[in-house]
Amino acid sequence: MNRFGIGQPIRRVEDQRLLTGHGRYTSDIVLDDEVWGHVLRAPHAHAKIRAIDVSRARAMPGVFAVYTAEDIASAGLGNIRCLAPATQPDGSLQPLPPHPILADGRVRHVGDPVAFIVARNLALAQDAAESVTVDYEPLAAVTDPIAALETDTVRLHQEAPHNISFVWEKGDRDGVDAAFRKAARIVRTRLVNNRIIVNPVEPRSAIGVWTDGRFTLYTPSQGPHSLRRQLAVDIFGLPETAFRVVTTDVGGGFGMKIFLYAEQALVLLAARDLGRPVKWVAERTADGFLSDNHARDQINEVELAVDREGRFLALHVHTYANMGAYLSNFAPYIPTDCSVLMNNGVYAMEAIAVRVTGVFTNTVPVDAYRGAGRPEAIYLLERTIDAAAHQLGIDPAELRRRNFIAADAMPFTTAIGAVYDSGDFERNLTDALQRADRQGFLTRKAESASRGMLRGFGVASYIENCGSGPQETARIRATPDGMVTLAIGTQDNGQGHRTSYAQIIAGRLGIGLDQIQIVQGDTDRVIDGAGTGGSRSLPVGGVACDRAVAQLVENGKRLAAEKLEAALADITFADGAFSIAGTDRMATLAEISAFAAEAPDVLGSEHCGLGCEATHGSTSYTYPNGCHVCEVEIDPETGRTTIERYVAVDDFGVVLNPLLLAGQVYGGVAQGVGQALHEACVYGTDGQLLSGSLMDYGLPRADDLPHIDFAFHTDAPCRTNALGLKGAGEAGAVGAPPAVMNAVLDALRDVGVTALDMPATSERIWRAIREAA
Repeated sequence: MNRFGIGQPIRRVEDQRLLTGHGRYTSDIVLDDEVWGHVLRAPHAHAKIRAIDVSRARAMPGVFAVYTAEDIASAGLGNIRCLAPATQPDGSLQPLPPHPILADGRVRHVGDPVAFIVARNLALAQDAAESVTVDYEPLAAVTDPIAALETDTVRLHQEAPHNISFVWEKGDRDGVDAAFRKAARIVRTRLVNNRIIVNPVEPRSAIGVWTDGRFTLYTPSQGPHSLRRQLAVDIFGLPETAFRVVTTDVGGGFGMKIFLYAEQALVLLAARDLGRPVKWVAERTADGFLSDNHARDQINEVELAVDREGRFLALHVHTYANMGAYLSNFAPYIPTDCSVLMNNGVYAMEAIAVRVTGVFTNTVPVDAYRGAGRPEAIYLLERTIDAAAHQLGIDPAELRRRNFIAADAMPFTTAIGAVYDSGDFERNLTDALQRADRQGFLTRKAESASRGMLRGFGVASYIENCGSGPQETARIRATPDGMVTLAIGTQDNGQGHRTSYAQIIAGRLGIGLDQIQIVQGDTDRVIDGAGTGGSRSLPVGGVACDRAVAQLVENGKRLAAEKLEAALADITFADGAFSIAGTDRMATLAEISAFAAEAPDVLGSEHCGLGCEATHGSTSYTYPNGCHVCEVEIDPETGRTTIERYVAVDDFGVVLNPLLLAGQVYGGVAQGVGQALHEACVYGTDGQLLSGSLMDYGLPRADDLPHIDFAFHTDAPCRTNALGLKGAGEAGAVGAPPAVMNAVLDALRDVGVTALDMPATSERIWRAIREAA
């Protein structure tokens, strides 16, 4: 076995460079003669723009340009487009109100971009922004989706009566109604999935360059090709060849950096007009909180039908999904098609029906965030199952056991239409309970009670659909210097692609990781790509890479047969060299690479040197699954929650690198804990963002997390891709929120609290205890 190949716990090859300060992020790029851009944002949640006077700002020394919606229209630029509109029950496409680059006649949320100022430096641009006079006529605002549906005084878009963005349905409503009629009990919950402000370590940024009639955009992204396509087709109306998009190192994306933002178009327009590079870097409070796409923000009304033995019969869900003020690129897809299959969870049911109402509000647009719809679906299901367990007087773990889909039933088609290829859900639960010492919990609970503390134990069984989608092409080339280069269109945001792809290549070729170079993030160097999202990089890009390496070896054998003057059938390959079987005659990969240039006829005119490509795409999901267990202690005098134990037992199929896998799970759990206990995005009744800085918006800290006891099974490889991999990047964020909240409520039931929404902050818990008393 190659010590660098699949399955080996290799430390990330990226880390030495990044941890010693040698990373290169977009804001680190300094170009000759560059100038700075600054966005003037709306201070009102909803207002008409009566007039904008930019004359004073334009006249200021050191100011090169000031753009408003009028200038955008004069330049012929288009709007940001929703790429995944929902189809409504009558077959019609949802209304698609314009999402302008700069607010045109009306602002619809605090932070809506109104003007773009370009100056010699950032301070001058900010000063000039204060000289722009905007005459606003404030209008009534609404931030709650239910209130937005019911209001008669606020209408964000003429195309959307009652602020309804879309209505979407899936499932068997007749079957659900029949199951409800025969149910012994119907358990009902109403849950809020709180709005998240993503806050990656690296803020958004963009640098626009215009050279020789061609645009170059430097920007942190989760894949430059989609941005290039949108800028070319939707914004500028030019061919894609007129654009180069470059993404260097990225300090966290989590879904939020997939999408096209106004600033990316603005720096390009200004660069073309001024003939010099234009740079914009978001400030966390002034820009990030107010303009980075937010996430989650749902209200879920759930009904679960149960028979006398505690068997689940049917599930009905009505979700109200807050879209914010405009439709981001994939906003309608997240609470609908991206989420619906997971409403089934890991349980056998007769029927499921789901209805989603998308709603416009005077808030920042909402789109994908780690898990993208699947955490919301699993959360509503696992919280409702715990409620059912307590209403029925059944242990929550036992109720889950009674309803698990059996391992020997795989492949299994669920009531909502997902086809699970593999999984042993009962084993995950059994192992997690054992590792968490469920047997000793009552003793620990009694010890906490002796100190006046509350203690709770929470379980969540999860599954998620991920790791599929558009095809990726891996292009691989070996060169005479002994190096192997892979060019691929996924994008590393911190996951460790340079390690994981290199392990696939090293395992096939028997070479060292230091002989492998990974090229990503440059549309001039990587022809195409669908980017990173939905835990697809390895299940899709990894399979393409593996196929390309296998083809490289086959091509190398043909060249080796020619060079070594042997029959093709006698050529073998191992440890980076081609040999004639049974002899000591051989040629290294580097030597064969050199020979490929000397003998181009061997592989045909379509090949130049020793290189090849392979493509993989899939409409079949991978289904990572597992069980998370959380144990908490709560101080009833302060409401402070301490996570005492956390266990995650997961099934990710074949594991490429256990160290990278653990890092992905730890990070996902941390973000799930953040949503469950800390992250409260709060809007005032006037639409002002009250949690608009890290002084007001809580993020999880290192001391909020205990040691995470993580284990995984590898004996159920995925059957939908050749490597047997299941997507792993988002699973921690799927399992953590319900596990934590079920533990919190288990503790609080001792003092009469039976319902609580995320985030379960100390203040909310303290108030809930007082209200129950």
